[in-house]
Amino acid sequence: MVYDLIVLGGGPAGYNAAERAAHGGMKVLLMEERALGGVCLNEGCIPTKTLLYSAKILDYAHHGDAYGVTVSGASLDHAKVVDRKDKVVRTLVSGVAAKMKGAGVTVVNGTGVITGKTADGFAVSCGSDTYTAKQLLICTGSSAAVPPIPGLKDSVASGFAVTNREILDLRVAPKKLVVVGGGVIGLEMASYFCSIGSEVTVVEMLNKIAGPTDAEISSILQKNYAKRGVTFLLGAKVASVVGKPGDGYVEYEKDGKTEKIPCELVLVSTGRRARTAGIGLETIGVLTERGAIVTDAGGRTSVPGVWAAGDVNGKSMLAHTAYREGEAAVNNMLGRKDAVDYRAIPSVIYTNPEVGCVGETVESAAKAGLKATEHTISLRYSGRYVAENEGGDGIVKIVLGEHREILGVHMIGSYASEIIYGAAAMVAKAERVEDVRRLVFPHPTVCEVIREEMFMI
Repeated sequence: MVYDLIVLGGGPAGYNAAERAAHGGMKVLLMEERALGGVCLNEGCIPTKTLLYSAKILDYAHHGDAYGVTVSGASLDHAKVVDRKDKVVRTLVSGVAAKMKGAGVTVVNGTGVITGKTADGFAVSCGSDTYTAKQLLICTGSSAAVPPIPGLKDSVASGFAVTNREILDLRVAPKKLVVVGGGVIGLEMASYFCSIGSEVTVVEMLNKIAGPTDAEISSILQKNYAKRGVTFLLGAKVASVVGKPGDGYVEYEKDGKTEKIPCELVLVSTGRRARTAGIGLETIGVLTERGAIVTDAGGRTSVPGVWAAGDVNGKSMLAHTAYREGEAAVNNMLGRKDAVDYRAIPSVIYTNPEVGCVGETVESAAKAGLKATEHTISLRYSGRYVAENEGGDGIVKIVLGEHREILGVHMIGSYASEIIYGAAAMVAKAERVEDVRRLVFPHPTVCEVIREEMFMI
């Protein structure tokens, strides 16, 4: 049988694209070597947010006095939280499987390897079988990057050091945790383990946390977690990781000095790398750059009929970007011209408080040659925020272009993850200050401070 499309990888880009293609009339085969849902559903977005929600409930219990609610003896059973995480993941994975069945997508469990092109199309082997399709969509995702730090490889092998995959399955929380890397994954895990009582230290090479996040917002986030007991070592380079499960240390260099941090566990969260090795790209000549597949905004690779979406292209490495990239690729396959607007991809850090960002910062705008100004408002202009956040220090920062169009929105505070999509629409449409002033925001909400800010500009 010759398929219209073979999709390699059943993560957000792959399974969503497979469903869209099938509904578009294509005969689709989806290959996934592990579980449907990919990293996001099985060892990333969903399990992490499940843990963080339990931690948030515990935080509310511990700080209820400020709201007139006294809770005595509140505690968290980490093993039960992990059990619930597993249940949530099983439920959603089965849901994805049901969607594939309902759409008529054929699912093959195994590792797909491209073996070349024949008269019938592209050939892909999986185990002892070979499948052929007129087109390929590569969605093989990414894996955790493990840098060449002395002792780290052995520490990962022994279990003293873990990645995002292993830490989500721990049955016992470490008393002392060192997080190597102050990006999104590291901060979310630092947030969870700090809330449940672990002593957490974050070691970051840069002089700020949260990567490209607006500097003022990352500073507010850092101050919030420093107050809660997280230690941040910024501008610090990890020199070595030495130990065995439950007993070891991280050695780091900072300001010309070398220090050691004793700990029970190390989380390595130093970024992710596209998974392109061993899938046969060389057999058909697909162009890669720094290990990632080169694509245009429509998902096209250097080889006609071969497409790529999600982390494997190295562009955004966010699940929601992967969804959109897969959809754009399928639309183009079906003759519906489409392209991803990378200017308006929102990002969220699900700490407590949450961080939501989209578009340019003043710094990134300047690098892009854009004239921009920024305007900041406290979330305390929102009645709901004041009612729900005792002593909150959240802000919204809006970046405007020279014609008063919205280039970026950056915020820290409650509901940021649910608000930022609206800001993304403003950026995508290049709405101006006057346009947003005419929008009606519900009251009382936190999001209405965005409209309030428009009247202060």
